[in-house]
Amino acid sequence: MRTLIDSRIEADLPAESLIASLVSGSPVPVSRREFLKATGMAGGGLMLAIGLGERGALGGRLAAAEEGAAPAPKVYPPSAFIRIGEDDRVTIVVGKLEFGQGVLTSMPMLIAEELDCDWSKVRSEHAPADPVYGHPGFGMQFTGGSMSISSSYEQMRTIGATARQMLMSAAAQRWGVAPDKVSTRRGVVFEKGGKRSLAYGKLANDAMGLPVPTGVALKNPKTFTLIGRPTRRLDSPEKVNGSAKFGMDVRLPDMRVAVLARPPVFGGKVTKVDDARARAVPGVEAVLQVPVDRGGTGVAVIAKGYWPAHQGRDALDVQWELPAGPTTATQLEQYRALLSQPGGLARADGDAKAMDRAAKRIEADYEFPYLAHATMEPLNATAELKADSLTLWSGTQFQTVDQQAAARAAGLKPEQVKIVTMFAGGGFGRRANPTSDFMVEAVNVAKAMRQAGIEAPVKVIWSREDDMRGGYYRPLHVHRVQVGLDGQSMPLVWHHSVVGQSIAKGTLFEKMMIKNGVDELSVEGIVDTPYNLPNFRVEAQHPEVNVPVLWWRSVGNTHTAFVMETMIDEMAQAAGKDPIEYRLAVLDPKSTRQRAVLELVRRKSGWNEKPPAGRARGVAMHTSFGSAVAEVAEVSVDKGRIRVHKVTCAIDCGVAVNPLTVEAQVTSAVAYGLTAALYGRITLKDGRVEQSNFPDYPVLRFDEMPQTSVHIVPSTADPTGLGEPGTPPIAPAVANAVARLTGKRLRRLPFDLSAA
Repeated sequence: MRTLIDSRIEADLPAESLIASLVSGSPVPVSRREFLKATGMAGGGLMLAIGLGERGALGGRLAAAEEGAAPAPKVYPPSAFIRIGEDDRVTIVVGKLEFGQGVLTSMPMLIAEELDCDWSKVRSEHAPADPVYGHPGFGMQFTGGSMSISSSYEQMRTIGATARQMLMSAAAQRWGVAPDKVSTRRGVVFEKGGKRSLAYGKLANDAMGLPVPTGVALKNPKTFTLIGRPTRRLDSPEKVNGSAKFGMDVRLPDMRVAVLARPPVFGGKVTKVDDARARAVPGVEAVLQVPVDRGGTGVAVIAKGYWPAHQGRDALDVQWELPAGPTTATQLEQYRALLSQPGGLARADGDAKAMDRAAKRIEADYEFPYLAHATMEPLNATAELKADSLTLWSGTQFQTVDQQAAARAAGLKPEQVKIVTMFAGGGFGRRANPTSDFMVEAVNVAKAMRQAGIEAPVKVIWSREDDMRGGYYRPLHVHRVQVGLDGQSMPLVWHHSVVGQSIAKGTLFEKMMIKNGVDELSVEGIVDTPYNLPNFRVEAQHPEVNVPVLWWRSVGNTHTAFVMETMIDEMAQAAGKDPIEYRLAVLDPKSTRQRAVLELVRRKSGWNEKPPAGRARGVAMHTSFGSAVAEVAEVSVDKGRIRVHKVTCAIDCGVAVNPLTVEAQVTSAVAYGLTAALYGRITLKDGRVEQSNFPDYPVLRFDEMPQTSVHIVPSTADPTGLGEPGTPPIAPAVANAVARLTGKRLRRLPFDLSAA
């Protein structure tokens, strides 16, 4: 498949204080001199400090206080982002996690575009956990929310442009000419109208000692030579030849491996352990009780390798004190009953009694199960704990939170904790946990080992069964929608109720994300709809359930988009109108991005052409993380089995920094969303998760993947989100195609035609 383009420092604060400070944009003071002293950046390569002030994709501000001075703009210190060697190789350090989305290529492209270096000499690597690599708006270092490029677009370009300016100034001084008499081309500074030139590697040390310029000019997007060009990923060769190091690949001298027995019900505690058989397994060295997530306790089996640790864990005889837990069928009944009760008000426009004037009414209930993240690389973390330091190796999305949580668990200061970010085999939100569960667990095991006299690093490995039965899930939700149409079959009133657990409640983000008793993550994609829906009322309720929940690729949009887009489709059917034409008619006039993707996907999918015999097409459009995506699915149904043959996608994500990444991300999102639509379901019985691995929690197979094309709306606007927006539209697009083909409206995921 090819891309189709249509034209186109640490502060010694408790975690609660740090996160509150970061997300609010208030200062986390650190002096430039202190940072340099702490990180030992004392020479070699280009040293660059950038102050961005209030500039940045999200308009936020973080101050760094210079000694004896008033708070200044955020300082990006010397070689935090760029190292230029004497051999002219440019190494760009990326503060995000690479777990398949291409960030180790697209972010260097931003710097390299303005630096004007030779792309063939660019390399990239993961950054350590450090506030300097935090989000430029609110400081926290993380990878999520589809914000890697959108939040760093101007920041990274400014760093590159400033480095280029300093290199030019160094050359001008060496030659004794005015700064405007020099320019650059592909990693070389040359004298205008003269014969002299110097490669960047010969100038880096000189540039390091120069004053840092401010207010450097950025390129006009019309002059870009790298941004917008399909570019192969820098990390592909090492992933192909096997040299890329994932968290699971960490090997340290004298390292031990730990496998844990965790409570079968969340929050359970160990009451008694018979470990005789476990200790008898060759290679097992110790069996230790340790704290686990959600206030529970577990049993860690320590061994020389994974297999003896796993065998030892299976040989344990553990007795548990278990709290009460839900059974899915009963939980759904309780949720359905709550739909008839008032909830917290998320949005209320117009007349609540307008339904009495409706010429036609449509009412529907929807159900969405718990979903596992099901990453290809199961969770793991390696910890080396010493008396005064802790080093963690893992593919984590949440470095700032993890560093604070690990320090607290180890009884150390945050500056004593080093996190080495490894490649990760998928995350989808699971590796960005506010409780830092799998990272803290590794610290707790290392701590217990030290107390038992075992002085060695330890890798804690979760099997896929461990994570699927004891991890975090996309919440189970139910919806009820009541729509009233006027005499022209246009929306007159829309009443929407949502019931499901809150993700934010009980986390450090609760105060920011929960308003009027409503978790905004449960109603995103509804309250911010681009459709013009008068007399619009949205309510939500968040029952307390003993199941840990977390964001899952596109978060609340995973269920809200399905409800919105299947109901809009049903309204179009009631009006006797073409589904795309109806959407265009209902869109708010200001929704230009949404209009563009609908019109583009209509052209590219052959929407107005007759589909092959036995097939039908369905459409869905949704906006999340700032990007609008429309998808058309072409499906057939054979003996009750839905087969998706073709998916056409249109996306407006602003400037497409790397079109190959856009294609890969949207295609990946289609596959991920189809897995949930066709198969995804976690169920519980008395608090115990019933699924364990891919045989009973299937993922989309290669032979089930539809032919997928991705089309990008040309744009010069700043980039918006990319990693998640392709997921929400696919399930409703398929459901709408099935409705056109069979007349059955699917309102429950995963799809079950027999229940429709």
